Amino acid sequence: MNSQLMEEGLKLGPNRLPYELPIHPNLVHFTIGLFIIAIIFDIAGKLFPIEKPIFRFLSLSVVREGFFDVGWYNLLASAIISFFTVAAGFFEIMLADPPANVKSPWGLGAGITMILHGLGGIFILAAIVAMTVWRGLMRYKQHKSNARQVNWVYLLVGIGIMGIMYVQGTLGGHLGDTFGVHVTAAHLLRHGENPNVVLK
Repeated sequence: MNSQLMEEGLKLGPNRLPYELPIHPNLVHFTIGLFIIAIIFDIAGKLFPIEKPIFRFLSLSVVREGFFDVGWYNLLASAIISFFTVAAGFFEIMLADPPANVKSPWGLGAGITMILHGLGGIFILAAIVAMTVWRGLMRYKQHKSNARQVNWVYLLVGIGIMGIMYVQGTLGGHLGDTFGVHVTAAHLLRHGENPNVVLK
């Protein structure tokens, strides 16, 4: 794949990508962060009667609907950005050229780690989109101010998805740290390579 792209005039940098910094790892943090914020704020909205005296004591004028609004819009943003995250991930993984004789801390080779990470990305994308549809139905089927705008089953599923994201992130970390897939200049320097050399 790499040689075909170079024959077509696409020059790969030392990170084996046609651009300086990998896009996928940066987008991943948006996906994860927005999703976690969405679940946390929905939990805060669900527990609002317990927190209300604290907000009153701190002289903060907070309403339950505000928490639910933050939860909804962050989840919606997470679903949208996740399409770009997965697309960038698949593009960048197609250009990867990891070592074949190295094992990850979990005892997996680079090939199986890339496959699991790719499948995990598709699963998480589908899960976030499904959660967004579910959350949208709850939001607009019931009145916005309703205390039951989200239910505990939804929140528990969201927490479960966060656990899957942790496993997925660990696999991605193995690809970067153990196998050197699309690494940064610091990683190249650590291995005695010049980060300014363009591959030919």
